[in-house]
Amino acid sequence: MSCEQPSRSEGNSAAALKGKTGLTRVVNALFYSMAGLRAAFRDEAAFRQEVVLAILLIPLACFMPASGVGKALMIASVLLVLIVELMNSAVEALADRISSEKHELIKKAKDIGSAAVLIALINVPAVWLLVLFG
Repeated sequence: MSCEQPSRSEGNSAAALKGKTGLTRVVNALFYSMAGLRAAFRDEAAFRQEVVLAILLIPLACFMPASGVGKALMIASVLLVLIVELMNSAVEALADRISSEKHELIKKAKDIGSAAVLIALINVPAVWLLVLFG
């Protein structure tokens, strides 16, 4: 077994993407990102619920009596939930790929990801209350 890194020409998709430049790289990255969003929406119930929350709260933020910066903070707090949920789902997918057996480190990784989502969710009402009443 060789310890050599695969060359870009060997079909390593990450290396192949890195070999592209300019507009081709941007377009490829966009398609990979869209595939990730589709996969999360299709496979992750929590992500679907948080998308519904975002669909409700983002337009609502635009009509709240807040400054432009306040509205931006309110919207950013909602988008942060989606970002953290995507990262948590990625960690869970990797953990499940590594092993389906119960292991304390995999449980720890999944629990920490879940805690990050919880903190992002708690952040939403905190930001909204501070912007609107602070």
